[in-house]
Amino acid sequence: MSVDTTVRYSDADLAEFKTLIQEKIEHAKHDLELIKSAYMNDHNNGTDDTSPTFKAFDEGSEVMSKESNSQLAIRQEKFIRDLKNALIRIENKSYGVCRVTGKLINKKRLELVPHATLSIEAKNMQ
Repeated sequence: MSVDTTVRYSDADLAEFKTLIQEKIEHAKHDLELIKSAYMNDHNNGTDDTSPTFKAFDEGSEVMSKESNSQLAIRQEKFIRDLKNALIRIENKSYGVCRVTGKLINKKRLELVPHATLSIEAKNMQ
């Protein structure tokens, strides 16, 4: 008789993580929509007829704001993709297993960073 020595979280643990991750995805999607709407919003606050110096400053800050919003949106999209990949690992029952050491990632770490694929031990080796 073969003994299954696979290290993994229980189905009950995986179900808990799945709920946590689904909630985080919904929250992250909401945040992404806020970022995108801020990016799309024309920040013209009636400064068209003010001094040229102020107008140039306003346009410059608007460009910087759009760039930072764009970077935030890109990071948020990556976060959502990483969370969705974590859901796939839950379905495969490989969620929570460090991809370097093969050991279980600490449960507290997964609660804080549910898309983590490395244990602290492996992360420190990098």
